Amino acid sequence: MSLTASLKINLKWLELLLWKVRNGAERPLRLGIMPTASFLADLLSNEELKLNEDTISLYLNALRKNFVIEDMSAWNPNLRSKAAIRTTDTRYFVDPSVATAALGIGPADLMKDIKTLGLFFETMAVRDLRVYMDALDGKVYHYRDSNGLECDSVLHLRNGHYGLVEIKLGGESLIGEGAATLNKLESKIDTEKMYPPSFKMVLTGVGNYAYRRSEDGVWVVPIGILKP
Repeated sequence: MSLTASLKINLKWLELLLWKVRNGAERPLRLGIMPTASFLADLLSNEELKLNEDTISLYLNALRKNFVIEDMSAWNPNLRSKAAIRTTDTRYFVDPSVATAALGIGPADLMKDIKTLGLFFETMAVRDLRVYMDALDGKVYHYRDSNGLECDSVLHLRNGHYGLVEIKLGGESLIGEGAATLNKLESKIDTEKMYPPSFKMVLTGVGNYAYRRSEDGVWVVPIGILKP
């Protein structure tokens, strides 16, 4: 069923909502950190539109049902620290091409803006990880706590085993940042109450082969060689 068939769509509202979905979160293309009420406050600042929270929720649900956006649940591990785990879902575009179309940008634009390119790459990587985990009867979660520590993806199997993943375009500096995040999260997990991570991985956009860092055991894996 198309969007226009599933509800009476105001295309101007929809275009603005997609733009806000793309730009409204703390990390663009990650859509769930900003709750619906915050979307509403931003949208109401546009005097041309008359929207309320129920309308915004209706549109977001239509986007879910038509596979434009998809929610990612928060991971809730046992921690040694007293940090509060954020339980808000994150939402990604199902396909990054939807976001590029909504923004009206192409390859040349992205090559001039590496930061935005990295965010689109994260969306694509999450899409691929979800496909692989579906084949393994597993799920993909995200992690964020009250101290600001985030992990892009947690790959979780039904038997309780899991892997921690940070997504980076590439380069030693970014890979180092991703590995540091993974190591910090690993140190917080109470392994007396749950399994330790089966692996820690920095998933990159470039590279011809995978390797394991000798200093901390973190795998660096180009997205092109992944498979279930």
